[in-house]
Order: sequence, then structure tokens, then C-alpha cells
Amino acid sequence: MTSANVADRIVCAVMAGGSGTRFWPLSRKHEPKQLLQFFGDKTLLRVTVDRIAPLCPPERRLCVTAGHLRDAVQAVLPELGPGQILAEPAPRNTAPCMAIAAIVAEQIAPDAILVLLPSDHFVADAAAFREAILRAAAFADRGHVVTLGIQPTTPETGYGYIQLGDALGEGGYAVERFVEKPSLETAEQYLIGGKHLWNAGVFVIRADKALASLDAHVPEIGRTLAELRGGKHRFDTEAFEALLRVTFPNCPNVSIDYGVAEHETDIRCVRLDAGWSDVGTWHSLLGLRPEGENNFVHGPVLAVDSHHSVLISKGPFLAAVGLRDMAVVATDDATLVLPLDRSQDVRLVVAELSKLGRADLL
Repeated sequence: MTSANVADRIVCAVMAGGSGTRFWPLSRKHEPKQLLQFFGDKTLLRVTVDRIAPLCPPERRLCVTAGHLRDAVQAVLPELGPGQILAEPAPRNTAPCMAIAAIVAEQIAPDAILVLLPSDHFVADAAAFREAILRAAAFADRGHVVTLGIQPTTPETGYGYIQLGDALGEGGYAVERFVEKPSLETAEQYLIGGKHLWNAGVFVIRADKALASLDAHVPEIGRTLAELRGGKHRFDTEAFEALLRVTFPNCPNVSIDYGVAEHETDIRCVRLDAGWSDVGTWHSLLGLRPEGENNFVHGPVLAVDSHHSVLISKGPFLAAVGLRDMAVVATDDATLVLPLDRSQDVRLVVAELSKLGRADLL
């Protein structure tokens, strides 16, 4: 098939069901990370969809999100029609998400090539991202499971890694294995060795191949969603939505990485060089500050003699004096202050608030 045929069959499904607790106090249950505005006046979700818009016209876009976020997502993506926002009645990770996206993609486009992508990443070069997706789609059209890999720039211990095999041409590589969150020493070896890429969490796969892989490796998902398959119920009907509400909570809680990718023997990786960040912690925002700026600043903030800090206010005026390598994040009802090198410990705050029964702050 020609690249034009491939492009015409791409269906993009944005996974937007996460809670994003690492960005507390900005991110809350009803306003998770993907609905926040870090860069200008657009949410991360809107920026994600705009990035792939030239590849996927509105009729070939899907968004899979949590049930309680459906209205908020619709407000951000008003172009999506009935059935294109798939509301999960319970969180079940990304493998069941891939299943329902593939089921709907088969109804939208003959021989659909499904692009599954997170809703909350940063990509500096959108054109390069789309080129990588097209290269991945060409491999996917041949029956491969394809993922995108990022050249590591630091020995990051919070990311999954892809160990590359042989180069295959056309920007593709065989995949030897996936490695989850290595130790610092191992990550440093990966950085030097040049055989490992960060796993961007983007998968490109033919819809029929996605369902076949799930049947092979996580058959309980296929059995649970069997009545939704085969086109008996159109994805844009009340019957489909009602059946999804009943069946989806019975799916196992498993990710694409654990459920599918680690068991597939025929995986390809396409290298992505586009200025990528998963925007995973407050510390990650520092690397995305405007060129020439000392700090990442958002909202009504005054920084005096402060360097390498993340300073954000979603309400009160925030003045920071003499700070170094700190995060200060203020909202109307909560303020977070922590060293940037302890950004991962925001989860401890969220856990403690949960223990204290402070649902009003979560």
C-alpha cells in the first residue's frame, strides 16, 4: 500500500483518563493534568489533538477518558461527535483502552491503523512528530506493533526504556525488550551505550492486529468486550454506550506495555526526535521554560533573584525572592512548596491528604 493509503486509514485515539496527581495542587480529580494550561491558553489535551490534526480529520479522532471527565473533554474538543468520546466507567489502564479504541476504529475506517497516544505530553516539533507517526504507520500496516522511542538525554529512572535491536531502514528498529524504570546506575549505562530509547507511550498498530494481540495475550479483555465487537452496535449509538458501561468495568487492569508489548515478538520502534517531554513532574517543567529564562513562570508571579525554579499561581499573586531549584505552586485553596529534586514526592502529599479525608483538596 502507498503512504497515501496508510495516511487515509489512520485513526487517532487520545488516552485522557489519567488523574495526574504529580501536579497537585493544580491537578485535581475533576481537572487532571491533561486539562491544565501550562503553555499559553490551550490545555495539554487540546495541544495534543491539534498536533495530530493534519493526520486525523475530526471524523477520525477519538478520545478515551474517565466517565466523570466526559463533559470537560467535550468542552475542550467540541469537534468530536457522538461516540467519539469514549467514557470509561471505571479506570482499567491502557490495554482495555486500546481494545475499545480498536473496536471503534474498525467501524470508522476500513483496515484502520490505530494511533494511541497520551494526552499530556509536550512536543516541540509537531511536524517531526507527525512524520514519525507516518513512518510507524507504514510498519504497522505490515502487521507489526510499533512504538515511538526518544533518545535519552539524562539517566532518567522514572521512564520505561526500549532496548533496540537491528536497524531496519525507514527509521525503524527491531525491539529486543522493554525495561521498566531502571536503577540510576543502569540508566547511566543505557545513556552511554546508545542501544536504549525512552518509551514515549505512543503505539501504532492496525486495529485488527490490536484486537488479535489482546486476544492472544490478555484474552479476558476480548471476552469481556465481545458484544461490542463485529459492528453489531454502532459506536455512536446509545446501545453501544450502554453496553460499554456494563462490560468495561469487568476488564482486567493492565497496561499495553505489560499486557501486549512485553509478550509480542514482532515489535518495531521508530525513533522520535522532536523535542519530547512527558511533562511528568514539576521538575520537568523547568526544562520547558522559554529560552533565556531562568525560571518557569505561569500566572500572576513576581520572581526576584530567583533561579531554576518553577513558580505558578492559579489565583493569588505570588512573589518569590531568593529561591533556587524550588517549586512553588499556589491555587485558591492550597499551596505547594518543595525542592525540585523531590518533585516525585508530591504523591506523598496526595496520599496523606487521602488518609486525612480531605477529598475537598483532591
